[in-house]
Amino acid sequence: MIDYPIKIGDQSLEQLKAHLASEDFSQVMVIADENTAEHCYPLLQPFLPMHYLCKVPAGETHKNLGSCIYIWQQMTNAAFDRKGLILNLGGGVIGDMGGFVAGTYKRGIRFIQIPTTLLSQVDASVGGKLGIDFQGFKNHIGLFREPEGVYIYPGFLKTLSQKELHSGFAEVFKHHLIADAAAWQDLKLLSSLDGVDMAALIDHSVKIKAKIVEEDPFEHGARKALNFGHTIGHAVESYFLEKETPLLHGEAIAIGMIAESFLSQKAGLLPAKDTGEIVAFIKRFYDFWVIGEEHFEAICGLALNDKKNQAGKILCTFLEGVGQFRINQAISSADIQAGLRFFNQVI
Repeated sequence: MIDYPIKIGDQSLEQLKAHLASEDFSQVMVIADENTAEHCYPLLQPFLPMHYLCKVPAGETHKNLGSCIYIWQQMTNAAFDRKGLILNLGGGVIGDMGGFVAGTYKRGIRFIQIPTTLLSQVDASVGGKLGIDFQGFKNHIGLFREPEGVYIYPGFLKTLSQKELHSGFAEVFKHHLIADAAAWQDLKLLSSLDGVDMAALIDHSVKIKAKIVEEDPFEHGARKALNFGHTIGHAVESYFLEKETPLLHGEAIAIGMIAESFLSQKAGLLPAKDTGEIVAFIKRFYDFWVIGEEHFEAICGLALNDKKNQAGKILCTFLEGVGQFRINQAISSADIQAGLRFFNQVI
């Protein structure tokens, strides 16, 4: 149940300040990575009461138990009690990990999400999914716990590279593809994010995700729609995470959406015309390379351990036409390989 404030816009940091002033917190700690500490923390600091700053290394490779132990130690050193508050200043890694740390410290203290990337603003910060990676598996250890609030300041996006913006944009058009066919008709005409009203895009995505989460907070049904592109995409992302050419989350999910659109078409659910439009749109925003077939078996192995699986079946979300979805679609390793071959053919 989403019963916490989600504030979007230029006034969001002022609104955060008012929120903090209205509550009784014993201590406040900002968790940031080395990038957000440098570029975003100076914008946030004037709006905060007295607080601690905890910095961790940036990147998905640091979303692990070792980083959690470091943060828990900083909280313990500061004598944090159960009335303390964590402010997660960062992208999906900080939001997921910082919320996980808060949700497990002394059986749970309050936290607020202050997302700084487009990816986290439109997706990761809303919905209460928290966790860390474990032994190469994405978000393998975690829990559901709602934040005290989400404060989305679009000005943080000015600190991002185009590559990071495009990564976040993958979740934006995913929301269109699963839930808003009419808006997709306009979005698919875009060839660049230059001049786009980002606050409006963020608001649109947050409303779609919030509505789905309200219906299914613990992902037993409709919330699985949000996994479109993620079964194959997460496996690809996990595989390349330790390689010389790692992929950003949104880049991997875009690959997953191409492959899973093809499988949706193969299952007779998605018209070939829509598959073609999705592929053409994605190619405008991402520079992909062919995934060699020598990698396919390992990618399939990672998919076999996806947390969405049940009873040994790899489960996927298909598109049933643009704007509609069908959850819990079982796919095989052969299907994944067929999806990856299709990706290689169309890029």
